[in-house]
Amino acid sequence: MASVYDRHVDLDQFMEGVKKRNPGQDEFIQAVREVSQDVFEFIEDKEEYHEAQILRRIAEPDRVVSFRVCWEDDNHNIRVQRGWRVQNNNAIGPYKGGIRFHAGVNESVLKFLAFEQTFKNSLTGLPMGGGKGGANFNPKGKSDAEIMRFCQSFMTELYRHIGPEIDVPAGDIGVGAREIGFMFGQYKRITNRWEGVLTGKGLEYGGSKMRPEATGYGAVYFLQNMLDHARDGIEGKTAVISGAGNVALHAAEKLTELGGKVLTMSDSDGFLHDPDGIDQDKIDWIKRLKNERRGRISEYCDEFDGAEFHGDGARPWKIECDIALPCATQNELDEDDARALVDNGCMAVVEGANMPTTLDGVKVFHDAKIMYAPGKAANAGGVAMSGLEMAQNSERMSWDHDRLGDMLTEVMSGIHDKCVEYGGAGDGYLDYVKGANIAGFKKVADAMLAFGVV
Repeated sequence: MASVYDRHVDLDQFMEGVKKRNPGQDEFIQAVREVSQDVFEFIEDKEEYHEAQILRRIAEPDRVVSFRVCWEDDNHNIRVQRGWRVQNNNAIGPYKGGIRFHAGVNESVLKFLAFEQTFKNSLTGLPMGGGKGGANFNPKGKSDAEIMRFCQSFMTELYRHIGPEIDVPAGDIGVGAREIGFMFGQYKRITNRWEGVLTGKGLEYGGSKMRPEATGYGAVYFLQNMLDHARDGIEGKTAVISGAGNVALHAAEKLTELGGKVLTMSDSDGFLHDPDGIDQDKIDWIKRLKNERRGRISEYCDEFDGAEFHGDGARPWKIECDIALPCATQNELDEDDARALVDNGCMAVVEGANMPTTLDGVKVFHDAKIMYAPGKAANAGGVAMSGLEMAQNSERMSWDHDRLGDMLTEVMSGIHDKCVEYGGAGDGYLDYVKGANIAGFKKVADAMLAFGVV
């Protein structure tokens, strides 16, 4: 009997089904479409994928766990938040993906992130499935004691659904070393077990020496591979970066080390533009501002002459540059921003965040045939390092910085090679989105075929 799905539907019909099953979940629907438009072409003549309904199954999470998180603030008010864990697919390994604490977190955002994580983790070559979690809790302005109580309450529910061979969360927006420490301590207290159930841990209790740098450094390593492939290099290039968190700061650090000139950084208030360049001393100052004082990026302009702050949530994409690295959040770079970058001569866009470019923005980059690296490929360095942290925990070993750096460089080079293998457009243009989507899909799909209908 003919398949009900895939074989007799086109992409638009397939997406109509996704929309009906996920009403109002715009971010998730956007992510599924972005992958499916490339995968549909790849599987057109591959009957085994159609018969087994592989794409349909990947676009339906294994499970979505939603739970209440009650906690008490410093004024003894009882607060109620909602938490989630989305376990999308574990065909190639335990679920793996971050925990995000942000007021804008909802089921759609987490489903999109878990879906993307499935392919990103596949691209690393490490045995990790895709998941994501979080809560609509805003840590900004909260005391350490309030954040501790929230994290403990969150883990009191989450611990039932995770484990080193089941699901291994990490940090994400709003969840750094402090939050990971509080959650790991609560997990250990409840279960009476010390095990590698979280990554992004402190070095004192099983963390990896390169985890803070990995996502930002990895994005720049990917950029380096792209430019090498195009017989070019980073030396002398100008770059605009959004964000001022872990990813953005370390991307700026590595770009500067390799001879690039960073012009911008941002937070939710707006962006700073420093025509003289944000050198290593200035990057170190921003690290202290954000990590120790938890200040705002506008304060940079009070410290350094010649810098200008653009407020009201302005984004840096109209500043002339050679390279753009969106490292803040999803859908921060739209069609107009993309056109501004292209018109100003930008030659490469490398995503340090997850899906920071809208579909219309991506189309602008493709039409202009500039180098464009999607987050699932370019920012996979962070989860790759998390996978290496899992390996270290299993061995009860701690690997040194040089070894981890070499492994990160190798992983990012391998991801680039996979994108090249599947990303040829036939006209000499290298479509990194297509390459990443197909390479990530194929490994997961082939594992699912091996398991039968489960």
